[in-house]
Amino acid sequence: MQKKISLCFLLTAFVLFSCKEKKNEAAVENQASTEMEQSPKITFTNDEANKKVVVKIDGQPFTSYVYDGQTPKPILYPILTKSGKIVTRGFPFAPRPNERVDHPHHAGYWLNYGDVNGLDFWNNSYAIPAAEKHKYGTIYHQEIVAEDEAKGTLSVKAMWRSPDGTDLLEENTEFTFSEVGDTRYIDRVTTLNALEDVSFKDNKEGMIGIRVARELELPSDKPAIYTDSEGNETTVESANNDGVSGDYLGSEGATGESVWGTRNKWVKLEGNIADEVVSITLIDHPKNVGYPTYWHARGYGLFAANPLGQAIFSEGKEILDFKLQKSESVTFRYRMMIHNGSELSKAIIDGAFEDFNKN
Repeated sequence: MQKKISLCFLLTAFVLFSCKEKKNEAAVENQASTEMEQSPKITFTNDEANKKVVVKIDGQPFTSYVYDGQTPKPILYPILTKSGKIVTRGFPFAPRPNERVDHPHHAGYWLNYGDVNGLDFWNNSYAIPAAEKHKYGTIYHQEIVAEDEAKGTLSVKAMWRSPDGTDLLEENTEFTFSEVGDTRYIDRVTTLNALEDVSFKDNKEGMIGIRVARELELPSDKPAIYTDSEGNETTVESANNDGVSGDYLGSEGATGESVWGTRNKWVKLEGNIADEVVSITLIDHPKNVGYPTYWHARGYGLFAANPLGQAIFSEGKEILDFKLQKSESVTFRYRMMIHNGSELSKAIIDGAFEDFNKN
């Protein structure tokens, strides 16, 4: 009798345990399903008429991959925070009041370089006179290779071409767009395949860059040229710093203008736009050539990382003169964080750096 009771007890316990396990498994599955449903949805819309791919998160604008030829390289433009603040300069495409109108080649978020086989890809723009065009290279969009909304990835191909029509480099870039809380991310992985022997002579002008909104510039009392909402230019002897509040912070502790020409694993540019704290952080990767990169970060709104211009930033103490032989390739990896609503701490950025550098 006792054995029967024990057996019944064991059978009952087993059934109850199995039911509990199934219930727990169902709860986990439901939680995972809920989290998946709540994950921000990335969508891509091909606008072939205007030659761009519009990127949205949960139906809200984030950026566009633009290849319309108004600037001689594909760019991401504009870039918006989750709260809708535009962090990129409007000029030269959509000028906003009180913006600077210098450096028309500083448009959106881009990757190129100032000396590729002696050609300047960085400074090329509509403002270059026809008689001088032979000195400049152009990056031509070729195709949208793949779109994966589930992963938030957009893959594209472009050609780095000389004025005589010679293709020097084939570029294959994968953008990954995402959002966590109040931070949006753009991961860029670009592989350059050499179609000829290619030399990247040490040069100040490079390599991954963004031109930021006026509010994120560093305050300055230097003379400048500004534009009104109609694009009309005005030269002023002393800059108007109303609403200008940007400041740099480098991973190694440098701040403000002193970030320029220093090596850092990452740099943050933070300020206020319409009374909201907004920041852009650019993160380097240990697998990149020249890591940790030098920073070509200026107070007037150019925010760039340049791993290849070492002779300039080190005042001749280091020389890289990076080269690729025909059929060789090099890959550059960068993460951009666009945050709003609070100050982004060093600890959080360090965590993002570690996460990005797992691969």
